Amino acid sequence: MGFIDGIKERAKLNMKTIVLPETEDKRTLVAADKILAEGVANIILVGKKEAIEAGSQGLDLSKATIIDPETTEKLQGYIDLLVELRKSKGMTPEQAKELLTKDYTYFAVTMVKAGDADGVVSGACHSTADTLRPSLQILKTAHGTKLVSSFFLIVVPNCEFGDNGTFIFSDSGLVQNPNPEELAAIAGSSAKSFEALVGKEPIVAMLSHSTKGSAAHPDVDKVVEATRIAKELYPNVKIDGEFQLDAAIVPSVGASKAPGSDIAGKANVLIFPDLDAGNIGYKLAQRLAKAEAYGPITQGIAKPVNDLSRGCSAEDIVGVIAITAVQATAK
Repeated sequence: MGFIDGIKERAKLNMKTIVLPETEDKRTLVAADKILAEGVANIILVGKKEAIEAGSQGLDLSKATIIDPETTEKLQGYIDLLVELRKSKGMTPEQAKELLTKDYTYFAVTMVKAGDADGVVSGACHSTADTLRPSLQILKTAHGTKLVSSFFLIVVPNCEFGDNGTFIFSDSGLVQNPNPEELAAIAGSSAKSFEALVGKEPIVAMLSHSTKGSAAHPDVDKVVEATRIAKELYPNVKIDGEFQLDAAIVPSVGASKAPGSDIAGKANVLIFPDLDAGNIGYKLAQRLAKAEAYGPITQGIAKPVNDLSRGCSAEDIVGVIAITAVQATAK
């Protein structure tokens, strides 16, 4: 059984309701058809019924719930909720109605806040900022979390490294240039995400162009300090660094470059020093190693809202919906 097949089976055990606001995109509708056919999750499609039906010819969306923000009987309740949540920012009922009826992502996230759904998947045709802004404004961060960040679940075929080729790459989609405290927080959140989704013990490597002092530079100093903070904050998590990538995942290289570390050569959670490195890294694995790449998956939001790469396929969306359902169960 492949990794994402295992995620789907776990999702089926506790059916969650996932909202898909990008119903103008055919990939979203194809993914909804597949999810419903396999019984992975309940699906809510946000949009006008006529437009969705016209765009889904040949698909079976009969089990999906279609909600038009302009005509739903719950609109007034969502307006009141959004005004209450954003009153400190001067939100008026008129502004709330405009947002909810014109921006389907705001509508979907408000549904989750109201308890009418468990998670949102969007981003196939919207930017990360447009996808996550409503989440940060409406759902906010999870209790005890200082930072919202993101990761990709990477599954490399025929790979003996990581957890049989399964890794978390973080942050690969959201936090541009984390400082040491933020990098440590990303490491802690990523360890929790690996345990929740993969079901195995996380082994976290803080990545750099240096291994244990082999290079001197302020960028290295940042990772060294982040490692110190992470070890202090998460004493029960296996975390070490700074490591070059090969020292982090290849046992022979880890033993040679970092002989005193029990993490070197064994890592399955890779924490990149900045967004450039993380984004480049996941795309190299995806395109050159033919890895499955699911994400960016967000972590640290009170309820799961996940962004998609605009280059995603319908099958990628299926995977992220399943992951979102499992995240909702964990929360």
